[in-house]
Amino acid sequence: MRSTQLTAGSVSAVTRLQIVGGGNMGEALLGGILDARWADPADIVVVERLADRCQELRALFPGVDVTDTVVASEGAVIAVKPGDVPDTCRALASAGVTRVLSIAAGVTLATLQDACGPDVAVVRAMPNTPAVVRAGAAAIAAGASATDDDLDWASSILDAVGVVVRVPEDKLDAVTGLSGSGPAYVFLMAESMIEAGVLVGLPREVAEVLAVQTLLGSAQLLESSDQHAAALRAQVTSPGGTTAAGLRALEAGGFRSAVLDAIAAATERSRELGRG
Repeated sequence: MRSTQLTAGSVSAVTRLQIVGGGNMGEALLGGILDARWADPADIVVVERLADRCQELRALFPGVDVTDTVVASEGAVIAVKPGDVPDTCRALASAGVTRVLSIAAGVTLATLQDACGPDVAVVRAMPNTPAVVRAGAAAIAAGASATDDDLDWASSILDAVGVVVRVPEDKLDAVTGLSGSGPAYVFLMAESMIEAGVLVGLPREVAEVLAVQTLLGSAQLLESSDQHAAALRAQVTSPGGTTAAGLRALEAGGFRSAVLDAIAAATERSRELGRG
């Protein structure tokens, strides 16, 4: 049986960027980079160990080299499972890669730097799944060898699929609790709104359209407004009106405290996982 461990291949030219891992996040980054014209297809290599997935990626992204072997490149994105990260780092370092951006969940900068070696600049990121639709939120933290140029490089990649903020590594657990896990909170809110719409008499398909568009439109309004969330909420809330009645029910049910507790719990769990 052929080994699936990544190894460094021999090439005659240095590729601009390679993405190691062709899963959903790797695919999202690749699509965003190409859409943003960050690089031409011929400047990118995707490293994927599964043959069937390689064929899918070749069909989706013509002109991109999809292979099962790590190559020399100016930089690399690590988008593999956490347990595969150390071997991936060692293969990249052996291939001569000098900067890496890791989006592997829970893998610390110390682990990345130890596996890559001192001559490789390491940046760690916590993205979220809306990156798949170019609406992600990510935070990045710099390793000991990373410079401002390395952070700019990492930001430019993640900018292609959403927004990026820079934080110290000790804040990434909080980022995980808020935006990393956040899409699940929003999806649960959407589920609840749809079920409530059905409960008060709407057909399910109508409730789904209205709930999804309400969440989407509210987020866009909040993003584009120069007012904070509390002010926008107040504008929708007439004294003694329907919204006031709904908000009173949410507060009575502990909605605000439940959101606070959810983010705190997810943050603490991220810390626990990081400690092993």
